[in-house]
Amino acid sequence: MNTKDENPTAQILVVDDEVGHAEVMAEGLRRLGHVCTIVHDLPSAKDELSHGQFDLIVTDLSMDGEKDGLDVLAEARKTQNNAETIMVTAHGDVPTAKAAIKGGAFDFIEKPIDLDVLRTLCSNAINTVFLRDENTSLRQRIDEHYGFEGIIGHSPAIRNLIQTMRQVAPSNIPVLITGESGTGKELVAQALHNNSKRAKKQFVPLNCAGLSESILEDELFGHVRGAFTGADREREGRFEYANNGTLFLDEVGDMPLPMQAKLLRVLESGEVVRLGSNKVLHVDVRLISATNRDLTNKVKEGTFREDLYFRIKGVELHLPSLRERREDIPLLVSHYANQFAQQLEKPAPEIAEDLNMMLMQFDWPGNVRQLINVVQNMVIINTENRLDPQHLPQEIKQALGSDSSSDTTSSIINDSAGLRLDQIEKQAIRNALRINAGNREQAAKMLGIGERTLYRKLKEYGLK
Repeated sequence: MNTKDENPTAQILVVDDEVGHAEVMAEGLRRLGHVCTIVHDLPSAKDELSHGQFDLIVTDLSMDGEKDGLDVLAEARKTQNNAETIMVTAHGDVPTAKAAIKGGAFDFIEKPIDLDVLRTLCSNAINTVFLRDENTSLRQRIDEHYGFEGIIGHSPAIRNLIQTMRQVAPSNIPVLITGESGTGKELVAQALHNNSKRAKKQFVPLNCAGLSESILEDELFGHVRGAFTGADREREGRFEYANNGTLFLDEVGDMPLPMQAKLLRVLESGEVVRLGSNKVLHVDVRLISATNRDLTNKVKEGTFREDLYFRIKGVELHLPSLRERREDIPLLVSHYANQFAQQLEKPAPEIAEDLNMMLMQFDWPGNVRQLINVVQNMVIINTENRLDPQHLPQEIKQALGSDSSSDTTSSIINDSAGLRLDQIEKQAIRNALRINAGNREQAAKMLGIGERTLYRKLKEYGLK
């Protein structure tokens, strides 16, 4: 297919047992530039659909069989991932055609055919197909360059993370996600599930932090009626609910020791017993765990079972803190600013360069979660179509030692008192390169000098 022209060329399969009627429809569509293949019965249609690739199928509802068109629709949905189907019906078949729409058909048209109506209907269906295909391609390009399933960044740390995720996601191996709070551990877990063979099943999260042993046991394994006071009905646990899907245990490092032993038993046996019951239930669950704690230290301290640690750590994915990937901050700011602007029905804001520079200097103790909140706040209070340092929350300005949109270069060297001029200059260049991930053009802009000057200074000071 061709998506670049105003009238894109589509591959169309026309299915009709009336030879003359099929030729008339095909000729009307060929005049718009489309490529049409004609067949006159269900077996021929199935053969074409199994061996060819089409953007649109136009099929008569009733041919040799009373509802052959529905079989064509079913076959198209199985074999043509991104195609649409239009049903051609006699007046008495309109209820069946409407039912076909609920079953996945794009629309229907009644006989006798009005060619102008047919062309319009087909053009709408083709545009839908092409737009969907373009959106899919765009998402793939964005993923390739900037992220994966909402995990955004082009820093080496994030690129390595995404590469490992792509390799791990299709398997059933347990995954342990580590990293500070706010780095996006649940987002990674969801992305692994979405790209696994279990994607059509449940993704079931449970935060273990602050939950007692009894509450955790009930949450994970469920209970039968009368198991304890207040248990007036039976309840399935998270393991049952996640059967054939993915169970995500967040803050697994906070799980009480007795529950760790019970969790290990389930992971080893694949068997769950509800509280108050003797009935063994078999479950098939992929486990993804996450923690912001150092589990190796907890194992040494005796507060986390070593056998459980090795059981959940089939593969470890470590999420870097935001301060370890500052070069991703402008991309994150742009993404979330556009997202929040769209939610508020505002135009996408322009991001001032000095704002990005200031945000890249902040240490972000709350990581990406904190950055998202700050961007949302700025977009909400902004009455213009531009985000500047003046829109920053006061606590960020104070942390940066700036009460206004002062020159960001000065804040780079504000702790340089007592140094010689060449030492201050050398330190400022190092800091600018660090903040801009080695990008000389951006570093030069931050320092207020030309690239040639920066290059000369790099050679003079022996910096790389």
